[in-house]
Amino acid sequence: MDAFALVPWIVFFPLIGLVINLAFGRRFGEVFSATVGTLAVFSAFVVAVLQFLSLQAHPHGQIVHLADWINIGGLQIPWAFNVDTLSVTMMLVVSGVGTLIHIYAAGYMHYDVRYKEDPGSFARFFIYLNLFIAAMMILVSGNSYLMLFVGWEGVGLCSFLLIGFWYSRNPDGSKGLLNSQAAKKAFVANRVGDFGFLLAMFLTFWAFGSLSFDQVLPNAANVEPSIIIAIALCMLIGVTGKSAQLPLYVWLPDAMAGPTPVSALIHAATMVTAGVYLVVRSAPLFGAVPEAGNVVAIVGAVTALFAATIAVAQNDIKKVLAYSTISQLGFMVAAVGIGAYVAGMFHLVTHAFFKALLFLGSGSVILALERAHHPLDGHHDEHHHDDHHDEHHDDHHAPFDPQDMRNMGGLRKQIPTTYRVYLIGALALAGLPPLAGFFSKDEILTDALHANMLVWGLLTAAAFLTAFYMGRQIWLVFFGEPRTKAAKEAVESPPTILIPLGILAVLSVFGGLINVPVLHPFTDWLEHTLGHDFAHATVFNFGVAIFSTVLALIAIYISWRLYGRKPLAAGEVDPLKQRLGFLFKGMENKWWVDELYDAVIIQPYRRLAAFLADVVDWRFWHDWVHDTVIGRGFGALARFLAEPVDMGVIDGISKGLAAVATGLSRGFSLLQSGYVRNYALMVFFGVVLMIGYLVFSS
Repeated sequence: MDAFALVPWIVFFPLIGLVINLAFGRRFGEVFSATVGTLAVFSAFVVAVLQFLSLQAHPHGQIVHLADWINIGGLQIPWAFNVDTLSVTMMLVVSGVGTLIHIYAAGYMHYDVRYKEDPGSFARFFIYLNLFIAAMMILVSGNSYLMLFVGWEGVGLCSFLLIGFWYSRNPDGSKGLLNSQAAKKAFVANRVGDFGFLLAMFLTFWAFGSLSFDQVLPNAANVEPSIIIAIALCMLIGVTGKSAQLPLYVWLPDAMAGPTPVSALIHAATMVTAGVYLVVRSAPLFGAVPEAGNVVAIVGAVTALFAATIAVAQNDIKKVLAYSTISQLGFMVAAVGIGAYVAGMFHLVTHAFFKALLFLGSGSVILALERAHHPLDGHHDEHHHDDHHDEHHDDHHAPFDPQDMRNMGGLRKQIPTTYRVYLIGALALAGLPPLAGFFSKDEILTDALHANMLVWGLLTAAAFLTAFYMGRQIWLVFFGEPRTKAAKEAVESPPTILIPLGILAVLSVFGGLINVPVLHPFTDWLEHTLGHDFAHATVFNFGVAIFSTVLALIAIYISWRLYGRKPLAAGEVDPLKQRLGFLFKGMENKWWVDELYDAVIIQPYRRLAAFLADVVDWRFWHDWVHDTVIGRGFGALARFLAEPVDMGVIDGISKGLAAVATGLSRGFSLLQSGYVRNYALMVFFGVVLMIGYLVFSS
């Protein structure tokens, strides 16, 4: 059997999983829900592996037609799957990492404080996860921009559902609306980006007469460059929304309100990489107009450095990783902007490994503190459960935050397995050899050095800060003495959490081998889809590799001097804050971008909304009529016309219609007597009339 024909099942399996959980998940409990959800995604991974094996024999792939979708006028778009090396790479990453996250979620959600209040939420969580995977598979496998857009919108919806999953609880467990506000923020920011993507699709259809990749991309050189630039820049707007680049990145840090498995799924290997995939898929369009590519590269490089500066001063363990994700996405966007498509995709793959490891590792750290601060395995009463964040305080009489790194310290002794795998992920992100991040990051820096010195300088500075803030995080979380009672009594996570971490740690160590600079197997793999012009091999540059490695080691050494040599004590001011002053305050407050958006966009919008609400409010006009001379004049005219027009004509029409309706209802009510003999008689007369009509008409 042709394995290519199985490709629709990468979507069908997650959909089947969510339907089963929707019907039976709440009834059969968490083990059933987790097993069904995980097996559904694992089955999709098996299908992706089969596609990978089939491409070994047929490297140029195949288009699998499932059904005729749209056929209106000149617009003909089938629902077809595009199986090539680029799409299969994304399928493997999404389904493979997604499977590990599902396994992790089974253990993590069992211990979530908020889950205990709503046991049915366990099945609902896996329903959302399966729906997310299905939407992402549609996005990466579609053979047209419109099919890609369906998946694009699907992951946007799922991110809203997953980020706001605990919509009645804040991240610290207190009752509130922060989670739902974060979900709305993500949804709105992505809709702004999606508007740009829609404009790009409209322009594409106007210029090419089609939205299918096989009809658009080969003809990119035959279209006016100004139109291609417009299409590319509109796509860039979509990329800034989905892949969290300036200026639409603001939703991603707030998305940390979702459960930790969601953070890993959305921010490591799936949704946020959709923008990078879009640019790589559209390589012929961006390659036809280098000006657009330069804009993309500058946006990515500036975002990489900007987000890295903010990560330096964050105290929330997941917020550091969130801004790190924005920064690393900037690396990928900058790479594809300068035409280094293989380097961008290579970093996308390796980043999926070590960033998923770090997010899931942070969840293990958070869970260890939560279980120590508020044990759920044994005795607890409901009152304590509902209000434990208000009743239990640290030494400074503030609600305990298990995500605040200042509440940690010394955890390498309490949770040694989590410490080891987390350290691997941190070093991979810092770009130290021979871990995966070293190869992919240096390939981007090498390409940037040859293509655009400004981009190279910005990315190099971002790489330095990356090594520094990951060193800072390691020293604050795992070294020194425990700064809270919860950190002192933390316990290691269960196997369902540690096993996925171990697998991701192995991938973070050896993942860089998929594109060893000497062999370039990943380059050769993507060349079948992108072509030689876009899948060029990067020559290994020892100078860049040595310089970036030394830079990373210097950054880690500085972090040790500040945080490792003399570990931070409970209540002590951050040593970097003492040295940088206002600069640190700016980084700590995220350069006040959210406050700027609030002042320039949100508050004027709310005032306009309040004004418009008053306009349609009858009380506004009632007060206006009574308080102004013009209003009193209109009021007198209205009263003069009220009796002949309003009461005479308008009321007369409405009363007449009511009388007709009443008469008809009374007439029809005679037919509904309630006696069976009357109904039988009417049926008999009806049959006689029908037979008579047929006889006489023939």
